[in-house]
Amino acid sequence: MRGRMMDFPLLVSSLIEHAGGVHGDRDVVSRLVGGEVHRSSWREVRGRAKRLARALEALGIRRGDRLGTLAWNTHRHLEVYYGVSGMGAVCHTLNPRLHPSQLVYILKHASDRVLFVDPPFVPLVEPVADQVPVERYVVLGGADEVPESSLPGLVSYEELIDEHDEKYAWPRLDESEAASLCYTSGTTGNPKGVLYSNRSTVLHAYGVIQPDVFGIGRADAVLPIVPMFHANAWGLPYAAAAVGSKVVFPGPRLDPEGLTEQLTEEGVTMCAGVPSVFIPLLRHWREKGIAKPPALSMMLLGGTAPPKSLIEAIEEMGIEFRHAWGMTEMSPLGTTNRLTPEQRREPVKERSRHHVKQGRPPFGVELRIVDDEGEALPHDGAAFGELQVRGPWVVDGYFLEDAGRLTGDGWFPTGDVATMDETTCMQITDRTKDLIKSGGEWISSIDVENAAMGHPGITMAAVIGVPHERWGERPLLIAVPATDPPPSKESVLEHLGGVLARWQLPDEVIFVENLPMGATGKVQKTRLREEYASG
Repeated sequence: MRGRMMDFPLLVSSLIEHAGGVHGDRDVVSRLVGGEVHRSSWREVRGRAKRLARALEALGIRRGDRLGTLAWNTHRHLEVYYGVSGMGAVCHTLNPRLHPSQLVYILKHASDRVLFVDPPFVPLVEPVADQVPVERYVVLGGADEVPESSLPGLVSYEELIDEHDEKYAWPRLDESEAASLCYTSGTTGNPKGVLYSNRSTVLHAYGVIQPDVFGIGRADAVLPIVPMFHANAWGLPYAAAAVGSKVVFPGPRLDPEGLTEQLTEEGVTMCAGVPSVFIPLLRHWREKGIAKPPALSMMLLGGTAPPKSLIEAIEEMGIEFRHAWGMTEMSPLGTTNRLTPEQRREPVKERSRHHVKQGRPPFGVELRIVDDEGEALPHDGAAFGELQVRGPWVVDGYFLEDAGRLTGDGWFPTGDVATMDETTCMQITDRTKDLIKSGGEWISSIDVENAAMGHPGITMAAVIGVPHERWGERPLLIAVPATDPPPSKESVLEHLGGVLARWQLPDEVIFVENLPMGATGKVQKTRLREEYASG
């Protein structure tokens, strides 16, 4: 027997309609590429997104066409999100930090017809324009911001939408139709496309706004430091529309001074980003004697495991630290770690041991760990195995790939190794490819890295396995010093010896000025392995 409820599709366009109608007066603030601050509202974003949709239809764009973006976090990028997906096309965000050869591969693989480009990124695409299928380039700015260029069909965004009005009715799409496309970072082989549907995007927004996840509402002012080209800014542009939060976009200014200014002047209550952004931000506050921005109550960190020292510094300033884990293949939300009331009553330095865990899945995500034979392992906090996931916003296969990526019983293998306790609180112990097997025993590179970053003389650290004649592999610690001169190897090993077994200690400690960072803010261990392969 079927229920008697309306068959009403879950569409991205319904999010912007809700935001523009119910929360139309809430601010959308952007720092633009030129440095100026632009102020609009959800009502204006909705209207301009409709004008964009009309303009694209006039250009012959059809449902299912892929349209790319190479842009920072701004109100225009937000309008493209909604205008493109709302009309039935696919919004494909590209990472401007990728190598040109990867950009060419992705643009060709996605068959993007239009590319929206922030002015500074025009030089990135000019040299490869003859290698990609893009028919028209739209510079995200006014007519005076369009540089001299040989790009075909070059037009300013403002000129494009000025020819059209807001009288546009969003089409009633099938909720399973594609809405957006993101590519994985491609650390092994070519990047792979993850094609999100309207349904998965709306359900993911519901997941994100749960109190124990991001917990945002209309009263909040949200600063997505995480780029809109990184897994759709973790779903924040959609979640903020669902609840009417004020949104503050940093544009290209991710430096401590610029972020501090926005956090303070715009009354930001919650911000989200990767640890490599927050480490220099808190150091800046400490060195300049800056108190926390008055309204800031929560920092959400994801992308890679944060060091305990950063967690403790955030909480000591009276800001709630919240840890999140996910993947592009999961839209990207997988888990968040909001401490229980009992854990919150512990001293800061004691409760940080809970914070390092990735946390529990929200309703909408299921987790399990399995052994090498695919058999489910117990949730006892001790057994570790490959982490597998499933749910309505989890990928079932990659874009334009015939072969499925799921297990026989319908789970997606993440490639992470994890433990889970009886409450399904999950902790990543490593990536399968990053585990170090020494003398028949597994060493977690993450455990050693976290311990190393607890040393006062170390800012960042990465651990890789290098060949060893006797033990097979041994850990090598490569670190960025926080002091000049760097700490001695002996002091680092003494510090590590307080939390790690002797056989887990690295054989060597190497100090470098910087670690190679990937396009999404993660350390590129593949490059470190290439450089230090000889041990």
